[in-house]
Amino acid sequence: MSYNELYAAWRWEINEPTLGGLQEDFYVKIAAYLHRINEDTAFDKKSVKVSLLEHETRNVHRMLDELLKARYRKIIKSISKNQRIPTEVLATEEAKMCETFAFFSEAYQKFARDLIQGQVTVPQITQLQPPTQQQTAPIAVRVIETKPTPEAPNHKRLTLRFTKCIPAIMGADMKSYGPFVAEDVASLPAVNARMLVKQGLAVLVEVS
Repeated sequence: MSYNELYAAWRWEINEPTLGGLQEDFYVKIAAYLHRINEDTAFDKKSVKVSLLEHETRNVHRMLDELLKARYRKIIKSISKNQRIPTEVLATEEAKMCETFAFFSEAYQKFARDLIQGQVTVPQITQLQPPTQQQTAPIAVRVIETKPTPEAPNHKRLTLRFTKCIPAIMGADMKSYGPFVAEDVASLPAVNARMLVKQGLAVLVEVS
């Protein structure tokens, strides 16, 4: 993996509306690249070479962060429209996370945090467990306030009543929502709300 390869992938994701194709081991190579330049900067902090490497590291972190966020938004958009994502454009880790979308958002956030630190693992996606007898008993309804922030004023929102417990997710507005338990009521970005309804995890609530 080289700086130029990362730059080419980053440039595609921020300039093109479609999901760019990545090699299966793209993120593995990125992690190794980050590890290598981090090791090189661990020696003489005053040398010109190390100063240049530190500048390169900052650029790599910025591009990687923007690339991951752009790909996340594109993948979410495709899934919300029931569009098939060709496996050949996904890295191994992304393909694994897409197998069970209920936990895709949570898994992708953890994957992104780890990768920035130079670590890459194939995420382990936990399947939803059937509700226990205790979960099916009547419980009090929690109404959770999730007001839109000034940074994301244009995201349409829908109100949901959750029918199953789910972990915290990242919304299409890049904000965190949840975790939620059965019978919670909350307002989420429409893209995420529709996906949760399709997954049978929540139902829409009519707001008068």
